[in-house]
Amino acid sequence: MSKKGAWIGDNASQQIQGQSTKYSGEAEISGYAGLIRPAISALPKGWVVARIGDIAAKAVQRTPADDDEFIYVDIGSIDRNLKIISAPQKLIGKDAPSRARKVINTGDVLVSLTRPNLNAVALVGQELDNQIASTGFEIIKPITIDSRYIFALVRSKPFIDSISGKVQGALYPAAKSDDVRGYEFLLPPLAEQQQIAAKLDELLAQVDSIKTRLDAIPKILKRFRQSVLAAAVSGKLTKDWRNEKNALQEWTPKKFGDLVVYSGNGISKRSGDQGHDVTVLRLADFKSAQRIQGNERKITLTQNEIDKYRLNDGDLLVVRVNGSVEIAGLFIVYTGKEIEAYCDHFIRFSIDSNLAIPKFITYVTNEGEGRKYLRDSLSTSAGQNTINQKSINALQLRLPSKLEQTEIIHRVEQLFAYADQIEQRVKDAQARVNHLTQAILAKAFRGELTADWRAQNPDLISGENSAEALLKRIKAERESGKSGKKSKSSL
Repeated sequence: MSKKGAWIGDNASQQIQGQSTKYSGEAEISGYAGLIRPAISALPKGWVVARIGDIAAKAVQRTPADDDEFIYVDIGSIDRNLKIISAPQKLIGKDAPSRARKVINTGDVLVSLTRPNLNAVALVGQELDNQIASTGFEIIKPITIDSRYIFALVRSKPFIDSISGKVQGALYPAAKSDDVRGYEFLLPPLAEQQQIAAKLDELLAQVDSIKTRLDAIPKILKRFRQSVLAAAVSGKLTKDWRNEKNALQEWTPKKFGDLVVYSGNGISKRSGDQGHDVTVLRLADFKSAQRIQGNERKITLTQNEIDKYRLNDGDLLVVRVNGSVEIAGLFIVYTGKEIEAYCDHFIRFSIDSNLAIPKFITYVTNEGEGRKYLRDSLSTSAGQNTINQKSINALQLRLPSKLEQTEIIHRVEQLFAYADQIEQRVKDAQARVNHLTQAILAKAFRGELTADWRAQNPDLISGENSAEALLKRIKAERESGKSGKKSKSSL
């Protein structure tokens, strides 16, 4: 499994590196960021500078009747990663929120005005024609314009940065409709818009395919780590080692309580006025069972309290209570030489160092059958999941010699380090893919993806086919009251 995971990561990384060379990442993005009011001489032939408001009609609003059935699209309906409407709601008018007012049609482009930095945007398909969206969207209704071109435009970094820079409000930051409609961009002739949209469909589909493969790797690595731990606690991971060492083949059945020399719940007090200031660890001081520094809380404790609740290097902390069943009952190895105590959200266990190594115990308790037993032992009340010492002590396990435990820990850490390296490479590759997407969009909106097409089709970008002539036709249509007409797109 590990070899397969490595191959996927390597192959995807190589593809991305090749594409990043072709579309030169950050340099391309920053070059496009200075788009506003470019010199006319810098425009591709047949292009003009326009505002979104110049090429789009304003959305119509209607209040649905009480018995009116419709599909409602709110901001939560948008999948921000895929840029699609993934979870619209079926409603009747009497149950509709007051924000359900804006009529949407096939080819409309939805742009969330709330937290525009998150770029909740989508293109309306035929299945949502004449349905209703939230007033939290700006509805761009392109007139004689390829909707796919505008949809690509609102996904670009310059658009996101421009609209995000104009938000108002701290608790509920939102842009205004005029911020979107006033955005300036380079408008190509209609025929070239369609060429650009088609090229973007092809290129971004390839990028999405790579992203999908990359996004799948963390799940593969998670299964890999789980399989390593399952092999570790079953003895399969060190079977060859036992044969080579002619070591004892039997693993001794034990209850966790057989290993415990001391256990106790943590301190419940949250303040004190006598004694010494001591760090009292909380769950917030750990992430993924690893200690994080910098946000510790100190409480004044008496000497008796320090003696009772002080942690020793190698102690096991078990999460006694938590709202999540994934966290309650988890084991954490405490490492440290400082004087530190622990709060009552934990149970501390000191185990016999002659019998077991704390880290090996976490392999048993945090995955597989051990974890299943602990989860099944949780009691739930008022939304909190709790486990007690009696249940933990009853956990059944099989214990190898300390020598073999040491070998198991060594092998697990080696394999996990390998998985961590792959995971980091995947994260780096994902970052490059994200830059690649924006680089491709930047080239598209500068006309670089269609430079050869323009040279081969001069008649389709000049005269009555130019973007300037297109703007005049749009203006005439708006003035004649026929601005609802849309261009033909791939929808």
